[in-house]
Amino acid sequence: MKYIFQIFKLKKLYIFFLFLAVLNFFFSTGISHAKSFSINDIELSTPFEINFNKNKIIDKGFVQAFNQLMLSIVQSKDHQKLKKIPLNQIKSMIDTFSIKEEKFVNDIYYIKLNVSFNKKIIFDLLEKKNIFPSLPEKKDIMFLPIIFDQNQNQIKMFSDNIIYNIWNSNTKQFDLLNYILPTEDLEDLNLIKINKQNLEDFEFNEIAKKYNLENYIVSIFFINSDQTRILNKISFDNKKIVKNILVKNIDFNNNYEINKFIEKLKINFEDYWKSKNEINTSVKLPLTVSVENSNNIKIYKLEQKLSSIELIYNFYIYKFNNKNNIYKIIFNGTPDKFIEVMKNNNYEFEISKKIWVMK
Repeated sequence: MKYIFQIFKLKKLYIFFLFLAVLNFFFSTGISHAKSFSINDIELSTPFEINFNKNKIIDKGFVQAFNQLMLSIVQSKDHQKLKKIPLNQIKSMIDTFSIKEEKFVNDIYYIKLNVSFNKKIIFDLLEKKNIFPSLPEKKDIMFLPIIFDQNQNQIKMFSDNIIYNIWNSNTKQFDLLNYILPTEDLEDLNLIKINKQNLEDFEFNEIAKKYNLENYIVSIFFINSDQTRILNKISFDNKKIVKNILVKNIDFNNNYEINKFIEKLKINFEDYWKSKNEINTSVKLPLTVSVENSNNIKIYKLEQKLSSIELIYNFYIYKFNNKNNIYKIIFNGTPDKFIEVMKNNNYEFEISKKIWVMK
């Protein structure tokens, strides 16, 4: 009888662990890898002719989506290294795609695609090409262009400033910086005019705070007889830098020339922002983390969060028991950076032992 009772207890224990394994399967294995990069609303069109081939149009969409992703996460100095990625390799990096919309209008075929790329495979490709990607993090910033014509001793800030007027006229889907231009303010204009001989040392924090923004770029165009000097005062996350650019005098009456210059200036700003969010994919720090598994909703939310953090290269459950899930997390950074990132997402750990325990 005692022997039968022990068998019964073992069966109950086996059923419990089987149930736990099933729960872990449903709540964990589906997102065991970090998330994909999603590129949405890729639009293409082509005449509907005899040789119409829908697959070729979709293939063009894949290439366009890949190029857009690279423009979002790779600095401009490295774009040339990614010019000749073959279509088959691009397709091998796609997790999923969907046709969001398609239609025929006046014998023209229109299609809109959503494409998701496997983040791990993308990072592996960039690492092989010695490219450090950046976090595709969007940022709202105040942008204030000031033209100081030193020949005429004249300041232009708002509607009389062509840079101000057309700065946001050509935004691109892959841009990370969202520029918020200040509204025309006579008080601000007078303040700048009073301080025009001291603009290099002038602090623009107070103007930025009017828009509830601590991040700003102020570009001051010093025009003289020989050349134009652009002084860029950049403040991101309370870190300030000053960057000077010297160019030949710009023809402010030539819209084409101004648009080309704005495009180059925006690339400089995007590259600077990307450099602040660079991921060293060659650093793959393995971490072991223990999490109580009594609350499957909590587990699910944690895994969703892990899957959304770009610095996490991979994670998976490699061991579990009736109390805890033990995760292996591969992190592109230092232990201190992992702690900082997780703390910013409201997760803290007891790190005194080899296996870190989530509080």
